[in-house]
Amino acid sequence: MAKPEGFSYEDQPGAGVLISHHGRPATRLRGSSADRFLNEVRSGDAQLVMARWTGNYKRGNERTARDHPRNRGR
Repeated sequence: MAKPEGFSYEDQPGAGVLISHHGRPATRLRGSSADRFLNEVRSGDAQLVMARWTGNYKRGNERTARDHPRNRGR
């Protein structure tokens, strides 16, 4: 599985935290969610944390799902 990349975040006082992916807004966190995110991003792999919080990460089963009989021909 490829390592996530291209994420950045901006802590905006009064407006929460804006997470972007390749310069495009992905999500905005406010209140306690923003606080939890900031604590987590500072203590771990920032790219992986941002990918998880935005839901923009691969789960490893994309190739298997593509080959499933129900998905053939799409």
